[in-house]
Amino acid sequence: MKLYYIPGACSLSPHIVFNELGLDVTLAKVDYKTHETEDGRDFFELSPFGYVPLLELDDGTRLCEGPAIVQYLADMKPESNLAPANGTIDRYRLQEWLSFLTSEIHKGFIPLLYARLAGKYGVETAKPKLEKRYAWLNEKLAGRDYLMGDTYTVADAYLYSLTQWGQAEWLESVYKTDIHFDGLENLRTWYLRMRERPAVRKSLDTEGLR
Repeated sequence: MKLYYIPGACSLSPHIVFNELGLDVTLAKVDYKTHETEDGRDFFELSPFGYVPLLELDDGTRLCEGPAIVQYLADMKPESNLAPANGTIDRYRLQEWLSFLTSEIHKGFIPLLYARLAGKYGVETAKPKLEKRYAWLNEKLAGRDYLMGDTYTVADAYLYSLTQWGQAEWLESVYKTDIHFDGLENLRTWYLRMRERPAVRKSLDTEGLR
């Protein structure tokens, strides 16, 4: 399998999941400015919108959208418990989390990451909304190690890949997101726990983010 990624982008999520599962993967880096792959291909020829992540299976099938990709990977090794079994209420709870993260957290960051394009209005309206969503997440994490309780799932990998946009020093020189953990101790504890997971550390090292 081949994972097309941009360092530090949301493609960090399936990258972490690959490392959690110990699956073999070929990483294909995409330049976020030129949209050119390491082997000189135009990434738009592979992904019409130029989005990462993109997973290419061994038979040439391509799968887009991070939430779909991480569930596909988790189902390759169901014994890992990175995703509950299909058809169970817990699986739908996982999909509930992934949908929330996609629509409320991931999309909420976009005006901040592209502030120069969005302008002052985009930032002033987007930031307070995103901060409210993180305050809610902080409440949900009370008494929990992970989003779904004691069990680590692909939803945690996705939330981490998004949340590091507001924390990572490497990002500050490019974008100013200013989403921090002031007063959000449950979220802070969860984030630090995530950073210590070997799969997360390995992914960050590989992408040059540490």
